[in-house]
Amino acid sequence: MEKVIDQLGKTREQLLHEVSSLSFDDFNRRFEAEKWSIAQVCHHLFITETLFGKSILYGLEKKKPVDGEHIPIQLVSDRTKKIQAPEISEPSSEPFQVPQIIQLLSDSRNTFMNVLSQIDDKSVLKTIAVKNPAFGNLPLDQWVELLYLHEQRHIEQVKELKALC
Repeated sequence: MEKVIDQLGKTREQLLHEVSSLSFDDFNRRFEAEKWSIAQVCHHLFITETLFGKSILYGLEKKKPVDGEHIPIQLVSDRTKKIQAPEISEPSSEPFQVPQIIQLLSDSRNTFMNVLSQIDDKSVLKTIAVKNPAFGNLPLDQWVELLYLHEQRHIEQVKELKALC
């Protein structure tokens, strides 16, 4: 679990590096009506991290046992495969300031890490599953891993959008 937590930190640093120096216009520019702006990508990451924390808490409360093998969640890294964001995690269409998003991401990360810090025996995360919209019943330890894999996927999207600016 320590490696995964380390990866969460590295991935977040990379995201912040990509967005922190963007102008308001570049941050909020939409190149196509059906595609997100960089700000929206970041808002989606904030929402997702918040939902992942709630899902882990829900799983710890309900204690639904894992009913199979670990799932190959690394598939989320393949950007050639379009994954439709669940409606609950879709970002606002309102413009955002870069510092505002950075604060939201900081808040969601602090909340997420607080959830993990409350779990004395992290091995329990391997034994409990919660339904994930993309992967079905997912062990809680994989929810934690999926968080940074999902963020890495979107960092690549941010890089592509920045190249269009």
